[in-house]
Amino acid sequence: MEALTRGMWTGLSVQEKEKLLYGMIALCPAGMEYIGLRTFERFGQRTETGLFLHAGREFVFVPGDRVTLGWNQWQDGMNEETSADLSETVSEYGVEDVDSFLTSQMSPVREAAIAPMLVECQIQSLGWIEATEEEALAGHGSEFAAELEKFKHSDQKGLEQYQAFRLERQGEKVRIQRYNEELTLEALLEEQAEAGFGLLTEDEWEYLYGGGCRTLFPWGDSFDYTMKLKHFGRLEGLTEIVGESVETNPPLVEEDDMPYHLELPNFFGLQFAGDPYKVELTMDSSGEVLPKGGDGGEMICGGMGPLIGYLPAAAVYYRNSNANELDWEDWMDSMYYRRVIRLTDLT
Repeated sequence: MEALTRGMWTGLSVQEKEKLLYGMIALCPAGMEYIGLRTFERFGQRTETGLFLHAGREFVFVPGDRVTLGWNQWQDGMNEETSADLSETVSEYGVEDVDSFLTSQMSPVREAAIAPMLVECQIQSLGWIEATEEEALAGHGSEFAAELEKFKHSDQKGLEQYQAFRLERQGEKVRIQRYNEELTLEALLEEQAEAGFGLLTEDEWEYLYGGGCRTLFPWGDSFDYTMKLKHFGRLEGLTEIVGESVETNPPLVEEDDMPYHLELPNFFGLQFAGDPYKVELTMDSSGEVLPKGGDGGEMICGGMGPLIGYLPAAAVYYRNSNANELDWEDWMDSMYYRRVIRLTDLT
């Protein structure tokens, strides 16, 4: 087990790593395949690790560690651009103490022991599941049929009927999803446990997203205004970024083929939603749901601009203090999850 902590893992040879990675298959659900070693590097952190495949879904090995999580003070401090943007934005809402405001938005500082695990690389939607045309017709009848026909003859990229069905153009085909209103948290946990998987805790999510960093963002304490962000487009070169509303304004810079920066794989090879409208399911020690990586769009809808609007999606330790005011059914539309296999039994 000691070899699977980050400090020891880094010092192992390729042969030693591959021996351990092959050995992990015995602890996994049937059908797990080891693909090979891969190296991921971003934000000043680097991991050489193993890539696995199960039923078409990719997993990576993430070594364990003992880390400090949460946020209550700066490590390096903001640069002048970030500081001016932050102060101007929050002052419009009556906030005078910027540091206290940020601390109130973050999880508390604490020590955590993170077990080594295999982690699903990409998230899956909780509230929306793939459906055939026949299944969608059976559930929504003539309404679905009419919208599908209209969509096929339009130039729309996507269409959503709230908590009913989604249509997405994929080349010549149309991807159909239906809302999974019957799903409960208990059923999800039971289903995944029976299949040999677990779901993330808040500690694990913060470690996977930030790698134990002590900065506000995984790359540092200052916002990166060169990024391309969903709902805003490319920020680079902007001189006026405060107070733009994503609901009433078009993207700040014309779209291009560049991927959204917050959706790119990180130093563990994991991809995150990078979208404040989306949240990822985690749970605390008592089993309560703690949505991470977003706030359902609360701040971005308020016209707070990229820095504060994206704080829930970009800040490593953001914790939505209003999360307990919503029920499970309220989160399902925007909630995603990823599966893990904790390797605590490896000898």
